[in-house]
This record gives sequence, structure tokens and C-alpha cells, in this order.
Amino acid sequence: MIDRYSRPEMKLVWSEGRRLEMFQEVQALAAEGWAKLGVVPAQVANAIREAPPVDPVAMAEREAVTHHDVAAFVDLLAGSIPEGGEWVHYGLTSSDMIDTAQAAILAASCDQLLSRTRTLFDVVRRRAFEHQSTVMVGRTHGIWAEPTSFGLKLATWAFELERTYQRLEAARRAVAVGKISGAVGTYAHVPPSVEDHVCRGLGLEVEPASTQVISRDRHSEYLNTLALLGASLERFATEIRNLQRSEIGEVMEAFAEGQKGSSAMPHKRNPVRSENVTGLARLLRGYAQVGLENVALWHERDISHSSAERVVLPDASIVADFALARMTDVIDRLVVNADRMAANLESTGGLVFSQRVLLALVESGLSRDAAYRTVQRNAMTAWEEGTQLRDLLDADPEVQLSSTTLDHLFDTSAFLRNAEAVFERLRAVEL
Repeated sequence: MIDRYSRPEMKLVWSEGRRLEMFQEVQALAAEGWAKLGVVPAQVANAIREAPPVDPVAMAEREAVTHHDVAAFVDLLAGSIPEGGEWVHYGLTSSDMIDTAQAAILAASCDQLLSRTRTLFDVVRRRAFEHQSTVMVGRTHGIWAEPTSFGLKLATWAFELERTYQRLEAARRAVAVGKISGAVGTYAHVPPSVEDHVCRGLGLEVEPASTQVISRDRHSEYLNTLALLGASLERFATEIRNLQRSEIGEVMEAFAEGQKGSSAMPHKRNPVRSENVTGLARLLRGYAQVGLENVALWHERDISHSSAERVVLPDASIVADFALARMTDVIDRLVVNADRMAANLESTGGLVFSQRVLLALVESGLSRDAAYRTVQRNAMTAWEEGTQLRDLLDADPEVQLSSTTLDHLFDTSAFLRNAEAVFERLRAVEL
């Protein structure tokens, strides 16, 4: 992933240096497992672990000769050990090392994403309570619906992030799995005890049955979880973008001193960070498709998944990490214009109270259809003529409701009287 969308912590997790470091640790742990069985001299494991890290440049040069990256790594690592180098990679196949090391990296990646999600959840929840009573127009199909609060809108985002967190935990369990079972998963040249030692040493579970590789449904689950994470972030970003539209103007992304919204139009203040997250979500969906394609490999394996994974696993992780951090900053510093929300609510001419009037007319004895058509007729007049629905209803002889009753029906507080239940549920959530 390009540096523009990479944060240092996740970039380090997926660095080439870290990958080679994990390769070396798998080899050291495997030697320890063999040493327990009396096959490999005990000092070999320490020698492997204490050997100088394999240099990525030297490995690339060696791979130009071997045309095989694992063979190149093994050659260099074994050659750097004064005594016992012949025991490096003993009984293992390439995917034993690659998949197990990658599982440890994926687990670390999940830990980073879980931390980012928890931080975003905390910010969204804090702002939800801050705006619990900030009344605004709710919109369905992009059209005025009924009054709601900005806090309630944010509460739906918070609960969605809770579910995202739970899905990431499940994805971590799925990918934090290693295998040291040989060329076709039969343990023909390495016993299960070595596999168990390696996986425990890396904090991984053992793949209960493998081919030459760990089953790729696990990696697909991870990528699909990130795609769904991106879809949630895109939902938040899309709402912010819509509410920042000039015609609505209810929220705005923070605008830094010296920032420019356009190279040509000095008045511009665009929701560029939310738009950025929207674009990154598209990448995550694309990566998920690749993950699905990688599940169906030939027989005990082919390498059609390998080239794709070298791109999509680090890139998806880095993109998701960046998008989470960016959305956290957007919501943390989001400018909420409560006065504009109130003005927009007033501009509806009372249309958003139509259901309250409908129900009151039904309670007064009208059939539902008659009540609906009476309110609809007056609502359409108010909409088309720019008048107040309440005034039209008060003057309509078919509406047998007192002015006092109408005042009560056109009170926004009634719409939020039961919303506290949502915030009570939100208070109980801890990630």
C-alpha cells in the first residue's frame, strides 16, 4: 500500500523485516520441538534464534538464483549458523513456515484493528451522549420523515462498531492458526508434537486438518470482515457527506487553519476526509473478492492464491487501519450545527408531525383511511404552498382536534420520549 494511506504501526506489522523475523522464529521453534524429541541438538534452536536477521536485499539476490523465496531464506539462515545449519527447515515444507508465520502476522494485524475499532467506538459513543437531545430532521429516501436526534443517529453507529469488533474477534480466531504438518498435511516427516510446540510458541491454535496449506476460507473470512468494516465506515462517511451538503449544512468536517478546500474556489469547504474513507471502502470490497477466489485451490494446493495474498492481505490490513484512524479523527472533531438542525426542522412546515396527527385522528373516531387522506391532503397543500401544516389542520372542519391538542401533537419532545432506552443499552456496552 502507498505511504499516503499507511500508518506506521500497521506498516511495521506487514513489513518485510517482520515477515523474515517471523520466518526465523518458526524455524527456531521447530528446532526446539525437534530437540525435545532428541533429534536436533538442543543448541541449534538457540543458534537459529540468535543468528543475524536475514537481510531482505541479500534474500532477493539469493532468490534470483534459486527462483524460490523460501529456499533462498533457508540457504541464508542456514549459512549464517556456524554449526547446525543443516537442521534448519528439517522436516518442514515451505507452507509450514509461510502460513504459520503469516498467521502470527495476521493475529497482530487483528490486534491493531481491534484497538482502532475500540477507539472509534469510544469516540462515537461519547459524541452520541453529547448530542442525545440535539433534535434534527430524520430522513428516509432522502425526504423528511420524523424528528430524531443526532445522538440517536450516532448510537446506531456505535452499536454497529460493537458488532464490527465482535466480527474482528471472530476473524482473529479464524486466522490465528498454524500448521507444521508437511507437504500434504500427513505429518509424514514431522510429528504433531513439533507443530504443537511451534504454534504454542507463537500464540496460535493448530489447524486441525490441513493440506499443504492452511485452508483459505480463514483468510477469506478475515478479508470479508474488513470489507464489512469498510462498509460500516462508508455508511458513516456517506451520512456526514450528505449532512455537510450546502443545502443541509447540519455537520461539517473540521477545517484546519491554512487548509484550502479548492485550488480554484476559495469558498469551498469539502468533506474530503469522509470522501476518502468512502473510496477506501471500495478497495476493501475488492480485496474481499480476491479472498473468496483464493479458497478453491487444486488438490492439496496450488499457488494461485500466493501472488494475490502478497498484495491483498497487507494492503487490506493497512487500508482498514488507516480508514479507522481517519474516521475516528473525523467524528472526534466533527462540527455539529444544532441551530441549522433546528432551522431545517422548522423549514418542514410541520410535515414531520403528520403521523402524530394521523394517530390522533384515528383515536378520535375516524377510520385509518379517512384520517390518512385528511392529513395527506393538508400535508400536500402545506408542501406545495409553503404553509404550515398545523394552521391548515386547525382550519379544516374535518379535523376535530382542539388547538391545545394540536400544540401537543406538534411538540418535538414527544418523538424522543422513549429514546432513552437506546442510550441505556449503549451505556452497558464495553469493548
